Amino acid sequence: MMQEKRLLEALAQIATAANAAVDECAHGHGQHAHADSSDDGGHDDVPGCVVKSLPQRLLVKAAYTARTLNPVNAPALISNALISGGIRIDDPMRIAVLTSKYWGPQLRRMTVSFMESTPSDLQKRIISHMNAWSGCCGISFVATSGVGDVRISRQPGGYWSYLGTDIQHIPKNRQTMNLEGFTMNTPESEYKRVVRHETGHTLGFPHEHMRASLVARIDPAKAYAWFLKTYGWDKATVDAQVLTSLSEASLMATPPDQTSIMCYQLPAAITKDGKPITGGIDINKTDCGFAGRIYPKAGRALVLSGDTETSEQSQVTRTDDWPEEEDVEVFV
Repeated sequence: MMQEKRLLEALAQIATAANAAVDECAHGHGQHAHADSSDDGGHDDVPGCVVKSLPQRLLVKAAYTARTLNPVNAPALISNALISGGIRIDDPMRIAVLTSKYWGPQLRRMTVSFMESTPSDLQKRIISHMNAWSGCCGISFVATSGVGDVRISRQPGGYWSYLGTDIQHIPKNRQTMNLEGFTMNTPESEYKRVVRHETGHTLGFPHEHMRASLVARIDPAKAYAWFLKTYGWDKATVDAQVLTSLSEASLMATPPDQTSIMCYQLPAAITKDGKPITGGIDINKTDCGFAGRIYPKAGRALVLSGDTETSEQSQVTRTDDWPEEEDVEVFV
């Protein structure tokens, strides 16, 4: 009983820290501060990305959606390990905390809309970079004049996205991804680094730099000071977004890769070995291979998001909240 109590307390602390962190940094604490990259040749301006969290009341529903769309999301490996140690993981909230958010293996075409009036050339450019992933896997993105599965805003708030299947629980009048300030004048390198990274989150991919072996290289005291100075992040934000490692048992993933597009660039100034975590600037071969493995392109039925019909294709964190009455009823 004491072991289970400790587990419950730990899970509650993780959820609380993550929600508090997203709360803090999603509301403008220096998202676009200039990083001092003189010691490791990094980007001049590297805004921190936040994986947005749903309101707590929706976590269990979102976990059910994720497991229904893709049973592999269920935390079976974690549950079995804990059960073998004499701990029962059967409470819905506990399961929700441990559930992945990958879409299922069927071919899927997701619609994209923009919250603000956005020139057609800019829409095409953003979606073309989102579709850089479609060259690797069976998920593609297409513009719609209606309300998209993915809804993009370019308003203040930094760069962020909800994770994978969670986007189905976001009210239709709210964005699921934010690309602050993107225009046709934004450098192509930023389209590759940011748009493709945020689209990775929409596909369900977490931050690569939160893999245990990479987190182990970071000096917490140095990280707290650097993120406070650079982005205005407090300790809880750094803990949740940088220093809390992902459970390897919960990942359908490749070995840790610091050049993954899903990895932050982190400076030598905050690592124990004095070497930077280089971070990814584009989808690399490992990213592409992993995406193709969990979202295979060939021999699957095409799923049009929001539509129950399928057609066969040939072989080829302030946590956002809103009034409860706006909650989306998801049917899967």
